[in-house]
Amino acid sequence: MSEGVDTVGLDTPPRLAVDRLLDDRQTRIIVCCGAGGVGKTTTAAALGVRAAARGRKAVVLTIDPARRLAQSMGIDSLDNTPRRVESAGEDGGELHAMMLDMKRTFDEIVEAHADAERARAILANPFYQSLSAGFAGTQEYMAMEKLGQLRARDDWDLIIVDTPPSRSALDFLDAPKRLGSFLDGKFIRVLMAPAKVGGRAGMKFLNVGMSMMTGTLSKLMGASLLKDVQTFVAAMDTMFGGFRTRADATFRLLQAPGTAFLVVAAPEPDALREAAYFVERLAAEKMPLAGLVLNRVHGSGADRLSAERALAAAENLEEGGIVDQESGKAGLRDAAAEPPGAEDRAERNAESEAGRRTARKAEGTAASTTSSGTPSESARGTAGEAESGSDVDGDTAVVDRITAGLLRLHAERMQVIARERRTRDRFTSLHPEVAVAEVTALPGDVHDLAGLRAVGERLAAGVPAGA
Repeated sequence: MSEGVDTVGLDTPPRLAVDRLLDDRQTRIIVCCGAGGVGKTTTAAALGVRAAARGRKAVVLTIDPARRLAQSMGIDSLDNTPRRVESAGEDGGELHAMMLDMKRTFDEIVEAHADAERARAILANPFYQSLSAGFAGTQEYMAMEKLGQLRARDDWDLIIVDTPPSRSALDFLDAPKRLGSFLDGKFIRVLMAPAKVGGRAGMKFLNVGMSMMTGTLSKLMGASLLKDVQTFVAAMDTMFGGFRTRADATFRLLQAPGTAFLVVAAPEPDALREAAYFVERLAAEKMPLAGLVLNRVHGSGADRLSAERALAAAENLEEGGIVDQESGKAGLRDAAAEPPGAEDRAERNAESEAGRRTARKAEGTAASTTSSGTPSESARGTAGEAESGSDVDGDTAVVDRITAGLLRLHAERMQVIARERRTRDRFTSLHPEVAVAEVTALPGDVHDLAGLRAVGERLAAGVPAGA
């Protein structure tokens, strides 16, 4: 069994030992991935806080557009530079956090791999500005570029990556290759050809050999945009090989033994279906999977009371305790077979019935008044008894209604728990080898370090239900 995994039995998935994973100094990179909206950012931040508390020098790289990470860590804002999170480290541990600035990262690559004049030309090029700001796959590629930069600096012994919130988790793996293929592809090479030929020969080649293609491209893209693309390609000529080289190097880094992938999901069918697909893809790419983090799992401190029993008890209370009445067959039950508390319930019902009888008697007696209109002493006394009986009956009814409502709420919670367990079990039946850590849902949103510590504690204790 690999590091960070505990076996718990044949009928349950292995337990993901998060603390063991964080304490392993051979683990240098943890990548949190999965579908959008399942808590990847919170998980990454909680892992960073817990790692720093356990003596690691960690940095969290997030690509979260909601910018919740900075708020929860007490930082005014995050940018492309790692910033120290105060009060997060213990025993020599430190925590830094940063948010990927996609365009700034691209600019840094240009500035680092081109001379000053060519870098200025590239940065000012309109096509480059569009490419660096929003080209499909650029964000994922730049996340990998930034990961490579952080790893090369060697300032931290643990890097935690919160992957981009793309529509498909597979974009994270595919985007670097796609962008590298685009920059090294035939289209780019064709646009580079005139510049490489040079001089009159280049112009002749452009006018004769490419006249039809450039005419078509001019119609599709516009003459100005085509010129911007050709200028960009000419300026970036010496850098194209570097994009592919770095993409390949980062891909190998993700496959290295010091990297651990955590697939984050919610106990919902769509999220776990995508998690299962991603687990299979990681295995196909030979990337090290540490396990599954199942976020926002519901639980109950009274799970011995099933949904069916809770609903039956609620119906009994709402129908006036019909199963507790002593009429019909209910009165023939053996008293020794009565469940605990049945005798008390019967006494309460009898008291309520006595109160109702007293109230009816009081109504008749109250009609007999003295000639001056003053009720007799017996009438006043009987009315007082009736009022007391009505109060008891009303209080009991209110308590019964509240109790029935709570029982129905409990039944709904137990039904949610059962549904989540069935969903989880479908995943684990397909992937019994995947270690699981279940994180029980918090009552509110995580918005500070205390909340992140609480999530970290639940991650560390994440024993699958039934284990």
